[in-house]
Amino acid sequence: MPIDESRTFVPLSLVILTVSDTRTEADDRSGDILVARASAAGHRVLEKRIVKDDLDDLVATLKTLTTRSDVDVVITTGGTGVTGRDITPEAFAAVYEKHIPGFGELFRMLSFQKIGSSTVQSRATAGVASGTYMFALPGSTGAVKDAWDDILLAQLDSRHLPCNFATLLPRLRER
Repeated sequence: MPIDESRTFVPLSLVILTVSDTRTEADDRSGDILVARASAAGHRVLEKRIVKDDLDDLVATLKTLTTRSDVDVVITTGGTGVTGRDITPEAFAAVYEKHIPGFGELFRMLSFQKIGSSTVQSRATAGVASGTYMFALPGSTGAVKDAWDDILLAQLDSRHLPCNFATLLPRLRER
């Protein structure tokens, strides 16, 4: 999709969360990939942290982040599978006011081209809460790269045509 170079790029402020009971800063490759790609695209990564697979803690963290005036986008990696500890989609559903169903659908369509039917195990999701975008990505490095490179890079770029999430940001709190 085209980038209109005549438009001004507007950097967004992001927070990256890795949802995991086992990852540490030393081995959080998916979180590191997101930070590197977002920074390379020109966005500001305000913070990156690891949050345990605990529904109440993740909901509280998401509510705090989405109400911060300096945060435009929260991206999580991990916890989108179907096992008992995978609670990220449930936490998102408890927080967002508007679901963006096309994000998960598009992610799984793109993922199918690479991993086939295994993509049905992903519950990637997205939504909006308190004027902040929220994107939940699987925890694998491949999934994070696919979601960023094939969806988020363009949708978070204010120059992307014909439309993008970035230019809608000022209008997310309209009533």
